[in-house]
Order: sequence, then structure tokens, then C-alpha cells
Amino acid sequence: MAKEMKPTDVRLKTTDELSTILLDLRKAQFNMRFQKATGQLEGVGDVRRVRRDIARVKTILAEKSSSATQS
Repeated sequence: MAKEMKPTDVRLKTTDELSTILLDLRKAQFNMRFQKATGQLEGVGDVRRVRRDIARVKTILAEKSSSATQS
């Protein structure tokens, strides 16, 4: 899988792009859950990376929405 996302790269994206990325990451997490349950998961570290990327995107989305309401 791809490397983890850098916060600086994520901050440069628009909220629509971040929403799309979040949806893709959640789909990947869902698929990994099934692979783990059936014993087919190869990269165990990918689960952790996807979880952290989801948290990173959600945090930056929250920052953008709070800054939009304050401005």
C-alpha cells in the first residue's frame, strides 16, 4: 500500500478532496477487516497506517470547519 499521508500534504487539499479521501480510507479499512477475519491479510502494518490516516484526515477536516465558522 501507499505510504502514510503527511499532514502538510493533507492541509493543502480542499474539503471535498478530503471527504473523498476519507471515504476511500474507510473502504480500505473495511476490506482489511474482512481480510483479517478470513486470514488473508498480508500487510498487518497497513491496518495501523489506515487508522492513523483516517484520524489525520478527520482532524484536519474538523480544523477547516472550525476555522470556517470563526472567520
